[in-house]
Amino acid sequence: MPFDSTTLHLIDAAYEVDIETTRPDGTTRSTTIWAVVEDGEVLVRSWKGDRGYWYQAALDRPNEVALVVDGERLPVQAVVADDEAAIARCSAGLSKKYRRDSSLPGMLLPRVLPTTVRLEPR
Repeated sequence: MPFDSTTLHLIDAAYEVDIETTRPDGTTRSTTIWAVVEDGEVLVRSWKGDRGYWYQAALDRPNEVALVVDGERLPVQAVVADDEAAIARCSAGLSKKYRRDSSLPGMLLPRVLPTTVRLEPR
C-alpha cells in the first residue's frame, strides 16, 4: 500500500528528514538525509555511497527503518531502487528540490547512484 497524499506532501515539503536505522545491538541511530517524492515514490540516496552507515543498516534490516518528518515517525521498508528509471527519478527530484544547495553535486556522482533506496510504508 503506498503512502497517502498527505504523507507524500509532508515528505516532499521537508527540506531534510531523519532516517532511523537499527544497530546490530538493537539500538536506534538517527541520521539526517534528503528525501524526494517522484511519481508517488519516496526516494533517498546515500551521500557517502555504500559506506554510509544508515544505508548499510537499512539494507541489513530493511523492515526496521523509520522516517521522521516534522516530528512524525513513519515506519518504512527500505528497498534498493537499482533500476535505471528509479535512479533517474531520484536524481531529477534531488536536482529540482536541492538545486541551490552546494552539496547537490555529491548526490549525483556516479559512485553514489547505486545507493538509491525506495522507502515504502509498512
